[in-house]
Amino acid sequence: MTIASHESTSASARDLARWAAGIEPGSADLELAQRALVDTVAVTLAALDDPVAAWTDGLPAALRWAAVGHVLDFDDLHIPSTTHISVVCVPATLAAGGGGREYLAAAGVMARLGTALGWNHYVQGWHTTATVGAISAAVAAGLSLGLDSDGIATAMAHAVPGAGGVRQAFGTAGKSMQVGFAAQVGVRAARLASAGATADPRAVDEWFRLVGGRRSPQLDGPIIPDGLGLKLHPCCYALQRPIAAIRSLGRLPIDDIARIQVRTPHSAVLPLIHNDPSSGLEGKFSLNYGIAAALLDGFPDIRSFTDAAVQRPEVRSILDRVSMVAEPVGEGVLDGECSVVVELRDGSHLEAVVELPMGHPCRPASAADVEAKVRGCVGDERAVEIMELDWSSAAELLHRNLPGGVN
Repeated sequence: MTIASHESTSASARDLARWAAGIEPGSADLELAQRALVDTVAVTLAALDDPVAAWTDGLPAALRWAAVGHVLDFDDLHIPSTTHISVVCVPATLAAGGGGREYLAAAGVMARLGTALGWNHYVQGWHTTATVGAISAAVAAGLSLGLDSDGIATAMAHAVPGAGGVRQAFGTAGKSMQVGFAAQVGVRAARLASAGATADPRAVDEWFRLVGGRRSPQLDGPIIPDGLGLKLHPCCYALQRPIAAIRSLGRLPIDDIARIQVRTPHSAVLPLIHNDPSSGLEGKFSLNYGIAAALLDGFPDIRSFTDAAVQRPEVRSILDRVSMVAEPVGEGVLDGECSVVVELRDGSHLEAVVELPMGHPCRPASAADVEAKVRGCVGDERAVEIMELDWSSAAELLHRNLPGGVN
C-alpha cells in the first residue's frame, strides 16, 4: 500500500483531500474493506424489523442504511478515534456508486480526523462517529462521484453544517439516527460539489478548531491506522471487555452469586450511561445489564438486547448485585484493563482480567468468528450470499431490502 506523498506530516482539509485522492490500496487494505462491507451489510439486514427501519422509510438511502446499520450497535469500531467508521463510510460509498478504494479513502480520513480530535472531544459530550462521519462520508461520496482532490475538499466543506451529534443520544434511536444523518450529509455535500456549488475548504479547519481539535491529523501510516475492531456482541464496545471477563469464568449458577465487582478505568465506561435500563437500546449502554446478559445468556447476542430481554424478572436481582470501582484515569474505552471479581455465597471468589476483547485488531476474530456473526445476523441460508458480496451486489441488496430516496 502507498499513499500520495506530501511534504508535511500534518494535514488541513485540502491536504486530507489530496491524500484521499491519491491512496493506492494494497491487498491487505482491500481485504479489510471487504470484511467491513460484509460486516456492515450483515448487521444492517439483522435490523430490518427494528422500528428505525420503518421510521426511515422514504428517507435518503445513505441515511436509512446507516441508521438501520447502527441501531443494533453491532458494527465495527476504530478504537483510537472512538468512531464507527464502516457504518458511515460503507453506506455513503454504496449510495454514491463507489467501491473498496473509495471506502478506504473515507475510512482513512475518518480515522485521522477522529484520532486528531482525541479523547477529549468524546469526553466533552460529542458523538465522534457523527461529527467526523459527516465530513468523511463526503470523501466517500465525492470520490465515488469522480471528484478530484479540489472537489473532495469542497464537498468536505459543504458537510460542515451537518457535522454534529452528542453522546446524550446513547441508549435511544437518536444515536443511530445521528449516524444516518452523517452519512446522508456527506452524500448530499458531494452531490452539491459535483454540481458546481462552491465552498471554502478552510471551513473544515475552522470547524475542527471549534470542536476542540488541537493537533492536526497525521497523513503517515497505513490507510486505516490500527485497523478496525470487530464486535462479537451487539452492544457498546465498552461492554465487550466486561462481557468477555464474565464469560471466561464459565457458566455460573446465578443463585450462588453474592456480589460482582467490576474494576476499570473511568474512561472505559464513559459511554455506559444507563445504570437502570428499561429498554434494549439502554441495555446496550449499561454495565450492569451487560454483566447480567453474560450470566444469563452465556454468549449475549441480538436476542439479549431486546426490550423483553432487559425486562426479564431475573435481570433485576443481578443488577442489584453489580458494583463498579472506576479509577479516575484513562484515555479511551480500552484504556488499562478490566477486572471482574465474583464473590460466591460460600465466601469463595472468582476473578478474571481482560485487557483486549476478542475481535480487537491485536486479537483478531477468526474467519469462523466472522462467519458465525454473519449467520447470527442473517441466518444460515443467506450467510453464503452475504459473505460473497461485492460492492455492486451489496448496493443492489440494500436497495431491495431498504429502498431509500435520493440523497
